[in-house]
Amino acid sequence: MDFFNAALQDNITFVRPAYFILSGFFGIPNIKYYFVFLFFAYSLSFVGNVTVMTVLMLDHTLRSPKHIAVFNLALTDLLSSSAFVPKVIDTFLFDHRYISYNNCLTYMFFCFTLGSMQSLNLVALSIDRLMAILYPLHYQVKVTHRFMLSVIAIFWLYSVISILILVGLITRLSFCSSVVIKSFFCDHGPVYRLGCNDVTPSRAMAGILPVAIIGIPLAFIVASYCCIIHALSKISTVQQRVKAFKTCTGHISLVALLYLPATIVYLFGSKIQLNARIIGLSLSTIIPPTLNPIIYVFQTQEIKESLKKFLIVKICGYNLY
Repeated sequence: MDFFNAALQDNITFVRPAYFILSGFFGIPNIKYYFVFLFFAYSLSFVGNVTVMTVLMLDHTLRSPKHIAVFNLALTDLLSSSAFVPKVIDTFLFDHRYISYNNCLTYMFFCFTLGSMQSLNLVALSIDRLMAILYPLHYQVKVTHRFMLSVIAIFWLYSVISILILVGLITRLSFCSSVVIKSFFCDHGPVYRLGCNDVTPSRAMAGILPVAIIGIPLAFIVASYCCIIHALSKISTVQQRVKAFKTCTGHISLVALLYLPATIVYLFGSKIQLNARIIGLSLSTIIPPTLNPIIYVFQTQEIKESLKKFLIVKICGYNLY
């Protein structure tokens, strides 16, 4: 991160606190029951995403480019919920609200990188659905394993570089007054607002990043479905249209689940009471990783059938793979 500071004048001294204090969830009545819910949701998320990943690894018939994207989504959801929930429960349920400066920036990096990848994973899946419906005869030629792996690798690189810049700009801030972060984790906005020198670059990044990781991906997904609907309108029979569109219902559910809460929180966050915003933001962080594997298991026939075979192997001991 220090390369951001090397470009500045040598005589500038940065005031970096030894620790920050996380104040989120403070003063909310009966908040311990909410932590029970978070633990329950995390348990479902862990079991669900590990199950999806295990099924995809064991079943050799599930090796299509789409399933590579699904595996990456499950992996990202697992890492995201694991980075978020245990730390939140430890911080507030056991009153460990002090977090060191370096740990705070590390926490911020992982939370935002994984959150960004959750969004971009849905773009990868929308590319798969778009190509499958627009070019059904050439789908296997156009969307290869190499193509999907390249898309996912580019998205990971995009996320890591973007968040490194975001966190790197925090390192050039001095914190000479309050060290109390008005959030439940090391959120970028509440942290940079504590800076007592020029916060313009961080403020600009706070405006750019939501567009880059939420606005542009969502716009691409909406545009892709406009193209899909246009392509489906050319299919002669209603039955064939419905059958083709059903292959997209799982992805549409994931898109609504991720983008609707995130969009509401970021667009209207300043108008929402602080505790309500904290609860809303935490829910938008944990609910998608919890429900994503359930949606994909029940709405993707191949994964559903493979899971049945997997359970038969475990319960009855038959080797069906």
